Amino acid sequence: MAKNKKMAAARALVDRDALYPADEAIAIVKKMHALKFDQSVDAAVRLGVDPRHADQMVRGAVSLPHGIGKDVRVLVFAKGDKVAEAREAGADHVGGMELVEKIQGGWMEFDKVAATPDMMAAVGRIGRVLGPRGMMPNPKTGTVTFEIGNCVSELKAGKVDFRVEKAGIVHAPIGRASFSEEKLGDNLKVLMETLLRLKPASAKGTYVRSLSISGTMTPGVRIDAPAYMRTLG
Repeated sequence: MAKNKKMAAARALVDRDALYPADEAIAIVKKMHALKFDQSVDAAVRLGVDPRHADQMVRGAVSLPHGIGKDVRVLVFAKGDKVAEAREAGADHVGGMELVEKIQGGWMEFDKVAATPDMMAAVGRIGRVLGPRGMMPNPKTGTVTFEIGNCVSELKAGKVDFRVEKAGIVHAPIGRASFSEEKLGDNLKVLMETLLRLKPASAKGTYVRSLSISGTMTPGVRIDAPAYMRTLG
């Protein structure tokens, strides 16, 4: 009952039909934070693209200036001297076929996966496991690389991978409810600037059609996307 009252109070803070300036939307989401755990704050961006067409697929990664406030468990597929490089950079699990077999057996105690190019044949065996979870290493997100130390460091710091969904929406975390409004604003700005840089040449009309932010268990707060995008140039 107490949780229901908190949710009702959170909903009362926002007009679901209104469009808010970004800083005001962030302030509202922070006011909604009344639950016992530190919720993730996530952005939902509806883009004017059709992901069914390969030339309109928006996919990439971004290193947020203030991270995402979460301890990221990184698994690396590597061999030779790249094993030591990954471990020195802070990777939680490093190996080869033994990790493939462990994952095939149902083990999933990790959040991000990276691999050196010479290990991708082995990683391909668990593509059906990693792919649907958004964990499959990919050169476009920088998670297939021989610069594995740098990759691990970025992932541990909160590098965010994103990919437009079938409905044309990109979901990405921008921090935690405990972050200051300034940090959440900085992270949102860098995410949106990255999406702008990835705009497909074939995308017509309005590129960012809507933008909202929400906590893990709070209603979404809609941002005035056209006004906000103008501030980014």
